[in-house]
Amino acid sequence: MEKPEKTEFVYEYTRRRRDFGKQTLFEDYGPIMTVSIVSNQALYNNYILRNPVHVGIQNTGTMSEHWVNSVRAEYTSSGINHVEGGWPKDINMNDPEAVQRYRRKIEKDDAYIHAVMHLGHGMEHNILQNNAIDMFESYYSDVPEIPPVEKSSCHTVNVYREPGARRPVRSLSWQADGGARFAAAHADVELMRSCRSSQFSYIWDIENANAPELVIKPPQPLLDLQYNPRDQHILVGGMMNGQVGWWDVRKGGDPAGLCLPHVAHRDIVRNVLFINSKIGAEFFSSSPDGVVKWWDTRNMSEPTDSMIIDIVKSATDTQNIDNAIGISALEYEPTIPTRFMVGTETGLVIGGNRKGKNPLEKLPSKYEAHLGPVYALQRNPTFLKNFLTVGDWTARVWSEDCRESSILWTYSHRTNLTDGAWNPIRFSLMLVTQWDGCLSCWDLLRRRSAPIVTAQLCDEPLLRLRPHEGGLLVACGSSKGTVYLAELSQNLGTADKNDKQLLTHIFDRENKRERILEARMRELKLKMRQDRDGGPQNQENDASTNDRDLEEATADS
Repeated sequence: MEKPEKTEFVYEYTRRRRDFGKQTLFEDYGPIMTVSIVSNQALYNNYILRNPVHVGIQNTGTMSEHWVNSVRAEYTSSGINHVEGGWPKDINMNDPEAVQRYRRKIEKDDAYIHAVMHLGHGMEHNILQNNAIDMFESYYSDVPEIPPVEKSSCHTVNVYREPGARRPVRSLSWQADGGARFAAAHADVELMRSCRSSQFSYIWDIENANAPELVIKPPQPLLDLQYNPRDQHILVGGMMNGQVGWWDVRKGGDPAGLCLPHVAHRDIVRNVLFINSKIGAEFFSSSPDGVVKWWDTRNMSEPTDSMIIDIVKSATDTQNIDNAIGISALEYEPTIPTRFMVGTETGLVIGGNRKGKNPLEKLPSKYEAHLGPVYALQRNPTFLKNFLTVGDWTARVWSEDCRESSILWTYSHRTNLTDGAWNPIRFSLMLVTQWDGCLSCWDLLRRRSAPIVTAQLCDEPLLRLRPHEGGLLVACGSSKGTVYLAELSQNLGTADKNDKQLLTHIFDRENKRERILEARMRELKLKMRQDRDGGPQNQENDASTNDRDLEEATADS
């Protein structure tokens, strides 16, 4: 077959340098016939027809060539010395009063008005030309650079994998006083119900991800392991058989003390926390059996106190262990020593008072937080009246003054949320782990409709997180026994001087809005009840007043 003659096609495209970088506008353009090669009919007899035929043909290789030859521009720098002039000889232009008097005299002249109107069109034309500058050209290169807009980020700096088995991470705890070690508790609840697996938990040094620094050896797998905030060598933990114990890392990984089985919980121990005491040896634990128990590491033969989480309707009723609500989360603030909060498996958050004299005083408050179990519960480190809850598909911020509804909440995620915590330094930042392996950072001061940063740390579900006291490091545990150490950008781990005031305004405004809505709902319920009963309606409370307050609160937000 004869090869067609090679034809060279050249297309030159020129453009001015000042037009570089501007928006390119595309438009529809019809096809253009570049070349038409007529087939050689004399060669038809050398081929056999075949139908159908699927052949991909490319006559020549795909190549492209491009070069730019811009016109060189030559610039010169020149200076201008401008001196104000045009003043009469008898007027001293350095005297402000004389200049002002002469200016007022000239402005009253009719010729001045006509001259200004005549020159106005030319001046407007020059101003418009001066405004039509090339925005892509670099002007004032000697001006110091402005700091760029802050960029929030989160990335993984280290990965710690459990030796041997791959059991889910159930708890994370950083060493006291901002240390460089953390404790990770591993337990597989479903596997332990069918067969026996590894029981160890580990203490890691963040600088060494090859092997754990110490292996904790409990008699049963640990579901929670917490450092003592006053002593960096002491840890307490809760086990799957309901027992609690404590460890001294100076003596190795064996337990230094365990409670007796007959005084332990009747179900797995999900949470243990140290309480504020003079010696720092007291802690309390919670379990799905619905009982909170207080312990002393100096005497583990029996608990020092216990409380059944059973909500009663009157002070004369007695709490019954059969009606106890299973506990899934536990919260304690050292500055409020006698009070604590529990999150239940039914979605309730219940406030407790250890010094209460009757059942109503022991459990004074209740919040209907989530549709399922409450996976995380923590007070804000700066605003103690506000606390964070994580459950089902949302994370919510509550106020102790509003029990009907939360004051702030996230949108419903496509995957379940597993854990959440406040950043200890930037107290407006919420850290939330998701079932799809993402760590999302919500900053209430920057944006409340969506997270500031969402980092995909792994493909398996993230179950636990614990931020470091420094504010920049976050430890996240996955369902395959791996702990990911993530580092936040500087703007997400530090607080500004105005952050506290701004967050105070946000909480106060949302708190006020929720109180107005609660009052309005109570009035509507009362009116519906009166209409149903056929009784006289109370006209003292004007509904328009609350509507007006609601509009004001909404306008403030």
